Formats: sequence, structure tokens, C-alpha cells
Amino acid sequence: MSIAYLSLGSNLGNREEYIKNAITEIGRQAGKITKVSSLYETEPWGFKTENKFINVAVEVETKLSITNLSEIVHKIEYEAGRVRDVNATGYVDRVIDIDILLYDDIISDNPQITLPHPKMHLREFVIEPLVEIAPDVIHPILNISIKDISNRLIK
Repeated sequence: MSIAYLSLGSNLGNREEYIKNAITEIGRQAGKITKVSSLYETEPWGFKTENKFINVAVEVETKLSITNLSEIVHKIEYEAGRVRDVNATGYVDRVIDIDILLYDDIISDNPQITLPHPKMHLREFVIEPLVEIAPDVIHPILNISIKDISNRLIK
């Protein structure tokens, strides 16, 4: 059994409902949800929009491989109505976004998924919910805890 940490965000429509439904589907299709952070309303990151995000972090016990987990996450996004524009040059509004942040202590840099998530330590909207559920988890590249990342990021 592996432990994965996911970040979920939504800034369109009924944001809380999209998050809730995605968590339900992750639990149904990917594994056992063992922890869920509070909901955090955050400003958009990397692009301009009037639509604030709702963000949450979840811990999942899974038997899936990283590749299969990634496929399930993309399927859940697609079924919720997420449209990925392969020609997009930046970030856009979305009904749901699910990122795999960590999967055990695996470091991976392949075309399908990079682990740990390459920008997680730069994003308050990711770290704030994650520190709530996994403060002592060690980032496998930075070799510091999520709590320490939070302390350095959020001041």
C-alpha cells in the first residue's frame, strides 16, 4: 500500500460541490481517503481572473501505481467537465484540478508525471492545506518537512 497526497482546486461553478464530488470519486476509484484538509479559499496563481479558488489536500492509501493513479485523476477531472486545452499557453479557470503532490517518497521525472510536484513548495494554496494533514511528511528532494516548507513560505 502506498500513500499519495493530492491537491484539489476549483474556481468555477459550485466549487465546493466539485471538490466534494472529486474526493468521493478518488475514494471510489483510487483508494482509501485517510485525511482531508479544511477548504481554503485562495487567490488564483499564475494568471488573472476574478474567480477565487477553493483548495483542499487529501491523503490517499492506494494500491495503484503512480501511472494508474495519474490516469484515474485525469479521468475524474474529465468526467467532472474539465477541459484541457493542449494549445493553452498558461493557466486558466477550471471546474476541477487534481494534482499528485507526493507518492510515498518517490522521485520521478518522466513525461507522464513529475514527483514530487515540481512547484508545490512555491504555492501557498498547496502547502497550507497539506501542512494541515501532513506536517511531518518529508519532501523527498528538499529533505525538509511540509511544516518547514510552510514556515519558510508563509511569513
